[in-house]
Amino acid sequence: MIERYALYEIDKLRDRFDLADGVPKGVKKRYNILPAQQVPVILQRDGTRVMEVMRWGFVSQNAKDTNSIFRYKTFVARTEDIFKTVMWSRSISSRRCLVPANGFYVWSKSADAKVPYYIQVKDRPLVALAGIYSSWTDSDGVESGMVSIITTRANADVSSVTERLPIIIQPDKEDLWLNADGDDVSSLYDIMRVAPHQSLIAHQVGDAVFSKKADGPELIREV
Repeated sequence: MIERYALYEIDKLRDRFDLADGVPKGVKKRYNILPAQQVPVILQRDGTRVMEVMRWGFVSQNAKDTNSIFRYKTFVARTEDIFKTVMWSRSISSRRCLVPANGFYVWSKSADAKVPYYIQVKDRPLVALAGIYSSWTDSDGVESGMVSIITTRANADVSSVTERLPIIIQPDKEDLWLNADGDDVSSLYDIMRVAPHQSLIAHQVGDAVFSKKADGPELIREV
């Protein structure tokens, strides 16, 4: 399961995702993005792609705080549950987004420890992860966007280190994913496929990534 991810090629976001208004101020390169943090996502508004900032993880409307993001791991949504669970079903029908990323981390569990791995797509350094979004209003009446990343089973490239991976949307399917009117279930499942064989590379990284405060290019280096 995706636990953290990295997005550091900020200067390439405008051209890669055809963002007419560019990247919002405050979006900076990150090598260790955690659940519950603010993250950039790409939506389609009136036929135009725009980038907005949302919190990574869903929160139910009656929640008093964001603790449930970690308690129930609402920063990910399983393809097996996404059309059946109330929290996800409305969003998958009409509130889909792209979550740009350069790569992501998973923890491989051994007998006595968690071993971190960094996974990337071969020859595609900047990709779009499949996201769904919603909103939450806190006790002060402030409304925030919330995003969850959709996961499916891992392919053979990385199944030895993780059982699940985020959905990586192919570039030619991104517009269909963003189209709020495109709610045909079979078409959406066609997009939410397991990553093609031999499309991913993974390497072990240092334990520094476990720290919530760590953030730098050294985190993605192989050890």
